[in-house]
Amino acid sequence: MNMHYDRSQGKVPRRQALIAGLLVMALAGPSLAQSRPIAKVWKDPSCGCCKDWVSNLQGAGFDVQVLDTGNTAARTRLGIPQKYGSCHTAQIGGYAIEGHVPASDIQRLLREAPQAIGLAAPGMPVGSPGMDGPAYGGRKDAYDVLLIGKNGSSTVYQSHR
Repeated sequence: MNMHYDRSQGKVPRRQALIAGLLVMALAGPSLAQSRPIAKVWKDPSCGCCKDWVSNLQGAGFDVQVLDTGNTAARTRLGIPQKYGSCHTAQIGGYAIEGHVPASDIQRLLREAPQAIGLAAPGMPVGSPGMDGPAYGGRKDAYDVLLIGKNGSSTVYQSHR
């Protein structure tokens, strides 16, 4: 690329500067253009439904780091009250995510950015992501994803029927 420097004005012509900027962004790759959300997930190493939930997150565009150390300590450290517990805990975008929360609810949480600890799908609702495999015969139970407030209280964030 041949850029002409205008000595009298002390600057590069606008069109050439724009082209140079676009070229730099293109060469930098997707990291500048769009970054994928990162999920850090704590789970039991032998839990199949947790692995399926992780696969669901990856399919929805999340980069996932899995820690097969169990999730009790992570849940406590991240501030999720025990009564909202499930089989895995994640940290995504500064929020705690407990249990089989759908990726679409997490994406909404990240867009809306409420003042909260995070989201929880207490227990292991059949039909939720990770709990929807062939072993369940297509069964889908109704469940709520809860928004956990900074004080530990909850409100329904999304109902899944």
